[in-house]
Amino acid sequence: MVFNYYARLSARNKRIYQASDAIEIISLPDAAVLRPVAARLPEALSTDRRALVEAVCNALAAAMLQQLQTPPVNIKVMAARPSNDYGELHGFYEGVEGRLRVAKITLWMRTAQRKQVVAFRSFLRTLLHELCHHLDYEYLKLDDSFHTQGFYKRESSLFHQLVTEQAAGKLKEQGR
Repeated sequence: MVFNYYARLSARNKRIYQASDAIEIISLPDAAVLRPVAARLPEALSTDRRALVEAVCNALAAAMLQQLQTPPVNIKVMAARPSNDYGELHGFYEGVEGRLRVAKITLWMRTAQRKQVVAFRSFLRTLLHELCHHLDYEYLKLDDSFHTQGFYKRESSLFHQLVTEQAAGKLKEQGR
């Protein structure tokens, strides 16, 4: 199944879309080593300290990218999400172009309307979503990064490698 915008893509972009859609998993070589880093994120979010959340995100991303032998990315965590009539912005990926020598991810840790800290699972999924854009370019060597079913499956595969069912159940009990 393809998303509605597929019909408007050029032949070249349809080939990129199809290649992306066909890849459903990114296997982390040693996810067990990364889980303790990911497990620091709920506590960091609960402190509502932007700098601490940013540090944990950068540590997790650096460790993941090192395992995948992929170029680094800088992560900046901002306070409340920007919003407009279109909706809220959760995260934003900027690839290496022009003056930007290292790719950049910007994440927002509070909702736009209520200014509440985002729940752990949602925040981690946003981080992984933006990392998947980076991995599309740098690890999978795709010429573009489309939102395909394969893209969302890759994001989900990373989440489930980092957060075990046992850990997810524990977080649910804690309301995170």
